[in-house]
Amino acid sequence: MANRNTAIVVFASAVVATVLSASAIAQAGRDYIYIVGSSTVYPFATVVAERFGRGTEFKTPKVESTGSGGGLKLFCEGVGVDYPDITNASRAIKQSEVDTCASNGVAEIIEVKIGYDGIVIANAIDAEAVSLTLADIFLALAKNVPGGKDGELIENPYMTWADVNAELPEVRIEVLGPPPTSGTRDAFVELAMEGGCKTVPWIKALKESDGDAYKAVCHTIREDGAFVEAGENDNLIVQKLEANPNAFGIFGFSFLDQNTDKVKGTSVEGVAPTFDAIADGDYPVSRPLYFYAKKAHVDVIPGLRGFLREFSSERAWGDEGYLSDRGLIPMPEEERREVATAVRELKPLSAAAH
Repeated sequence: MANRNTAIVVFASAVVATVLSASAIAQAGRDYIYIVGSSTVYPFATVVAERFGRGTEFKTPKVESTGSGGGLKLFCEGVGVDYPDITNASRAIKQSEVDTCASNGVAEIIEVKIGYDGIVIANAIDAEAVSLTLADIFLALAKNVPGGKDGELIENPYMTWADVNAELPEVRIEVLGPPPTSGTRDAFVELAMEGGCKTVPWIKALKESDGDAYKAVCHTIREDGAFVEAGENDNLIVQKLEANPNAFGIFGFSFLDQNTDKVKGTSVEGVAPTFDAIADGDYPVSRPLYFYAKKAHVDVIPGLRGFLREFSSERAWGDEGYLSDRGLIPMPEEERREVATAVRELKPLSAAAH
């Protein structure tokens, strides 16, 4: 009985806290939607925000590009007008972030998967075209690489692409990429770097015997200047590639799609980063995109419910939707219906969702 009474008290306290939070938001009177997060999702969210502002009586939402990690940090700091209503993410929320949110009163988080994106390695349109394997990418960018015998790691000695693979150009390795706060960075090291790392049999076996050591080898990028953290501004990376035809850049497919007059994508494992190749799952460096919303803010922040429905509508994310024109790879129709239903029902993540 004591446990049951305790549970009732905890539940009642949570309900009261949610009501008070909603009341505080309403009293403070913020009259626009506030969105932060992923630079990859930013252009999609901006398009939806602009259309929503033009087509409804509500103000155009404010959208800021802070990176996935930075956005989730801001999002999880609390409930109320001082905190974002939505955060965009180019990776799924981590369990540690769910826990941080919960500890700060952000108890009901609505996860909205919006579609898919490919992470491209691009260079200037007039530069030499190359084709990379996942092993090439790992050997070019890892901090430590296999030495001469199994179990041996050495500091990365490769200075040019030809050092990595004799079939690649004799050009100094210089790759402009996102910082650690970026979901694109997280996905790149997991899909591309780890994908190449696993081609080394003894490192692949390490995953079972020592997961931490395996991750340290596969996910740690070199810091000797071959990889340059270029910030969250993908447009700036495109500009730098135009200025330096020997450099490569890492960003989402949508930026490649919008800048085909300036840059071109590199084939990975013989597959070019095209809309169809990503949609079909053939391109090996692709990932889902998300945004997260606070249920406590719905129907309190003006227009938030409508914005969620607009983003999850067929006219936005459908096969012929306006977001596909901007480079978003749509989910299959059945999956879109399932996610849209969850959005309409404001179905939150469970406490142990990821």
